[in-house]
Amino acid sequence: MATRIRLQRHGRKGHPIFQIVVADSRVKRDGKVIERLGQYNPNVNPAVIDINFDRALDWVMKGAQPSDTARAILKYKGVMMKKHLLEGVKKGAFDEAEAEKRFDKWMEEKIQKIEGKREGLTKAQEEARAKALEAERKKNEERAAAIAEANKPEEAEAPAEEAEETEASAESEAPAEEETKKED
Repeated sequence: MATRIRLQRHGRKGHPIFQIVVADSRVKRDGKVIERLGQYNPNVNPAVIDINFDRALDWVMKGAQPSDTARAILKYKGVMMKKHLLEGVKKGAFDEAEAEKRFDKWMEEKIQKIEGKREGLTKAQEEARAKALEAERKKNEERAAAIAEANKPEEAEAPAEEAEETEASAESEAPAEEETKKED
């Protein structure tokens, strides 16, 4: 019997959640399964993957063929890396202790990479929120200034016009005084 590790769709329309399952390759997508290995939720960033690592590794070592998406998920979680290292142990390339050491180092790097992505996403969200608040504050200041301008009493405008008229008349009188001084 040819077994496949594949995804089984669940969830509502437009919001899928997938079960990672082991099934006979001839069975329908949502048909009878041999074993459920975990769950995959692509609706959040980064995607949430909950998988039984030991059972998935056991099935891969037995020869179950993962689908393309399931293979990507298993690579992401380290199942395929662990399989690769165990195959090296079987061939005598290195011992089991060395394989565990290499796998632990790989997992630490992977966890750091995931944490970096989460921090980057959090930082980007905070920056976007701060930028939106700043734009909103500027817009509110502009609105407040426009309202203050509209509510300014008309009497205050009249003295300003009178002041402009007195300045204009003072300027016109200044050249006349200069002409009288030249005549003396």
